[in-house]
Amino acid sequence: MKYVLAFTIAILSFNSLLAQSTQDSVKNVVNTLFKAMKDADSILLQSTFADSAVLQTIVKNKLGKISIDNDSVKDFASFVGKQQKNMLDEQIVFNTVLIDADLAMVWTPYKFYFKGAYSHCGVNSFQLVRINSVWKIQYLIDTRRKSCE
Repeated sequence: MKYVLAFTIAILSFNSLLAQSTQDSVKNVVNTLFKAMKDADSILLQSTFADSAVLQTIVKNKLGKISIDNDSVKDFASFVGKQQKNMLDEQIVFNTVLIDADLAMVWTPYKFYFKGAYSHCGVNSFQLVRINSVWKIQYLIDTRRKSCE
């Protein structure tokens, strides 16, 4: 009986470590994206996205009307690459990371600083896909507002 219990504990521990490792891999992709932004590294930034990735932002105009802005990875990377190092600083918190097989969802509240000054805040919602054993961002949508109180 002791051996069965020890074996069960070993399997559960291994599964827990494997899940943590997978979660760390997913978080590393998201962290790499924001490091690339901060370093103005368009090539590193592009490496975090899948080939068919979709980038969207939920925006509210002055009249309160909601719309969705679309951006391409290429245009986003071009914008980032034209900045100076440390001009773009998005500070995130990993609120939720969910993983099922080759699909991951990451929810990160953030505060964004431009040239060292607070600009806006909101939430990023990422969908990542594991392609050829590598996690890539397939979908990113975010909210943006001046106050996150």
